[in-house]
Amino acid sequence: MSIWKHCVDLICGEAAKEDMPARVRETIQDRQDDAERLVSWVQFILIVLFGGLWLVAPLPENMTMFQPVPWALGLYFAFTLSRLVAAHRLRLAPWYLYLSVVADIALLMVLIWSFHIQYHQPASFYLKAPTLMYAFIFIALRALRFEPTYVLTTGAITIAGWGVLMAYVLFAVPDDPMITRNYVTYLTSNSILVGAEIDKMVSIALVTLVLAIAVARAQRAFQRAAQEHSAAEDLSRFVSKEVAARITSSDRQIQPGDGEERVATVLFTDIEGFSTVSEKMSAKQLAVTLNEYFGAMGEVIDANGGVVTLFEGDLMLITFNAVLDDAAHAVNAVKCALAIQGVANSRTFNGVRLPTRCGINTGEIAVGAVGAKDRLVFTVHGDNVNIAARLEQLNKQYGTYIMLAEATCDAVGEEFKCLAVCETTVKGREMPVKVFTVAN
Repeated sequence: MSIWKHCVDLICGEAAKEDMPARVRETIQDRQDDAERLVSWVQFILIVLFGGLWLVAPLPENMTMFQPVPWALGLYFAFTLSRLVAAHRLRLAPWYLYLSVVADIALLMVLIWSFHIQYHQPASFYLKAPTLMYAFIFIALRALRFEPTYVLTTGAITIAGWGVLMAYVLFAVPDDPMITRNYVTYLTSNSILVGAEIDKMVSIALVTLVLAIAVARAQRAFQRAAQEHSAAEDLSRFVSKEVAARITSSDRQIQPGDGEERVATVLFTDIEGFSTVSEKMSAKQLAVTLNEYFGAMGEVIDANGGVVTLFEGDLMLITFNAVLDDAAHAVNAVKCALAIQGVANSRTFNGVRLPTRCGINTGEIAVGAVGAKDRLVFTVHGDNVNIAARLEQLNKQYGTYIMLAEATCDAVGEEFKCLAVCETTVKGREMPVKVFTVAN
């Protein structure tokens, strides 16, 4: 069984995961519906083209009064138009799609069969009609949909239809099957060359098979792409969309330690007195409150070009110029902190006011993946990240809500008025850090 699967994967490409989520299947089905609308439009354009060609083509003088071509074209036009309308209004059922395939080929074969009646010729006359080439158009049309079964069905029905037409020629007049083995005679008379008709069916079969394999490979690739796209969308709900994009667009699989050093600005936020607030809430109320809070703060962060790199309880780690390029990262970080204060002071979240403290620092940080091979976290780390975290905590001691390191004050220049607060030795460092706040 494994050998058979290996052969199928070699021919058709790697299969998608079997446990495909329902939402992914629905996405794939929506794309299939779009493809079916495209097929309907192409068929409609083809029938209009065929009808136009018939109208402008001169009629032969010896044509009989019976003219099935306009009837066949008219019938096919009505069927194609109804199919086009149905494709735009609802999802076409598989039985209807198979019926459409049968209708396409049946009308084509009936049209070809009628030629010997129109032109007063023996039945073998229609076997040389170039109209058979239209069958390849119908087969190729089914390749617009990512399902090889429709391609195979169209090809099989075409071969069967041509086999019926050939059998009709051989048995219509049992006493004179008009078979020849001479190729010149075949080309210059109404005699038939059985090998030539078999060649046509073999050609149809090979074209069908090649197209079916191509569609099967495209189908599997499309299913894998849909799964990966869905996974990337799901990932972006748990990490920032910028981090998700960076992970999914990486040229190679990210490994532990992969990353880079960048000069960036880090902003830590923490809700003041959150432990006291959370004690008075049920788990459900707490979740609603935090969702409202993070939703409001997320809009502010996005507006100022920040990227939330980490959520931990009520704490947020926001970076500027770490994941997204931002030449004014220090200025935007301070703008973001001030905007956070504005939102926190002007509204409540689930009826509760949540004042927020911010710590900001600018400097060189490491941006990348840390963890084990099978479980990674994309984050930022380094001494300057730790300083920002300590400054956020230092707000409590001085009764402030925004604290900046000296490097951030130097980076913002005259953009904001920085007020010196203290010079302190931050936990974890030996060298003292000059600490500032910013005037609102």
